[in-house]
Amino acid sequence: MSPALQSPQATPLSSSTAGLELLSSAVVMVSADRSVCYVNPSAEHLFAASARQCLGQHLSALLGDLPGLWAALDNALANNWSYSGQNLAVKRPGIQALHLDCTATPVDLPPARLLLEFRPLDAQLKVAREERLAEQQQANRELVRSLAHEIKNPLGGIRGSAQLLERELDDPQWREYTQVIIAEADRLQDLMNRLLNSHRMMHPSIVNVHDVLERVLRLIQAEFPKIGIRRDYDISLPQLTADREQLIQAVLNIARNAAQALDGAGDIVLRTRAARQVTLAKRRHKLALELQVLDNGPGIPEDIRDKIFYPLISGREGGSGLGLSIAQSFVEQHQGTIELESEPGRTCFTILLPITQA
Repeated sequence: MSPALQSPQATPLSSSTAGLELLSSAVVMVSADRSVCYVNPSAEHLFAASARQCLGQHLSALLGDLPGLWAALDNALANNWSYSGQNLAVKRPGIQALHLDCTATPVDLPPARLLLEFRPLDAQLKVAREERLAEQQQANRELVRSLAHEIKNPLGGIRGSAQLLERELDDPQWREYTQVIIAEADRLQDLMNRLLNSHRMMHPSIVNVHDVLERVLRLIQAEFPKIGIRRDYDISLPQLTADREQLIQAVLNIARNAAQALDGAGDIVLRTRAARQVTLAKRRHKLALELQVLDNGPGIPEDIRDKIFYPLISGREGGSGLGLSIAQSFVEQHQGTIELESEPGRTCFTILLPITQA
């Protein structure tokens, strides 16, 4: 524990909370009798209660009955020092149990006397897991791109040699074999180009996400005419600053993957919603776009769900395993995230992208 620093003169609470509004951690300020004086938006989200409901209530209305915490907070106030508590079990009727770390710091912002910062353990574990996966996927992509560079040059030599050989052959049957070599070389060349172009330079502009989805919808309908596609749009969403072509390609890769999984029979839903107080790439955003692609197909096999975004991993026989990897790469370049939930009869890819409002 360390003594807290106090300013010589108390500062009004209302003029000191602006910087707390954008924090991703939940912040609650309480008075000496533990009445709630302030909650930031992250705390509203964490405790599923609005600021209007919380203000003036005893802290137990948010945390339930925690006698050990109350004694620790009284001690922190009496001695003017900070307190840290780990793995606090917060249980309230009708609300899912939370496991939180808590830091309490004395402040002199009348009527507030303590600033409490809460961090969900589940969220910390999720962030750490996402960081490990991102590092591993980045290493995999770099390895595959390095291999693609090394493969391109020999491919050009194979194709050129097959063309020269074709000119020297009079027998149509033998020339047919050279055509196979040329066609397969072209196919591999296209595969290498797709791998190498997944990190091309972005060209951001103002984009209407529903224009992007309509483009994807038309392409999927043309390629898979028997599959039903349904719109579920929130038309009140503001426009994005994004690379339109990258966004189209990312959503198209996911939707095409869903259509191929349906094997000609089933439905796809394109859904948009607003998500509030979202942390993306370690930054807190007041507003984000939630874009979902849902299908009612057989689902993704459980043994590859954690690896489905890795290059060359495919749940479909004959698939290249590049579509979802490229989609994730484009989403990450937009400082967003892409997640998967899958079970037989329901697969949902969720893209979260920050919306920056002027």
